Amino acid sequence: MQNIIFHDPEKMVKFAKELQKNSPVDSFVEPVPYNMPGYEDKVVMAAGTFVSGSTIEFSADGPIREPYALYMQGGLTYAHVKIAVMNAVNELFFKKV
Repeated sequence: MQNIIFHDPEKMVKFAKELQKNSPVDSFVEPVPYNMPGYEDKVVMAAGTFVSGSTIEFSADGPIREPYALYMQGGLTYAHVKIAVMNAVNELFFKKV
C-alpha cells in the first residue's frame, strides 16, 4: 500500500478519477466523493477491479480531509499499475489546459 498526499482535495479527486479511467473494468465510471457509513468525512474510491472489494487488484481510496491522502494498493500486473499512475501524474501535473 502506498499513500499519496496531495494537500488539495481537487487534486486528490482528480488523481482518483484518472486511476479509474485507466482501469480494465468500469473505466467509464467517474469516482465522486460521497458519504459512506462508518466514516466521518466523504470518501472517494477508485477501483476498476474484476472482483468487487478485492484487495489484490488495483484500487485507491481516501477520506476528503487534510492532508488529502489517497491510499493506493494492489495491482494484478506491474504494467497496468505503472501505466495508470503515469497517466494520472501526466494529467494532474503536466497537461496544459
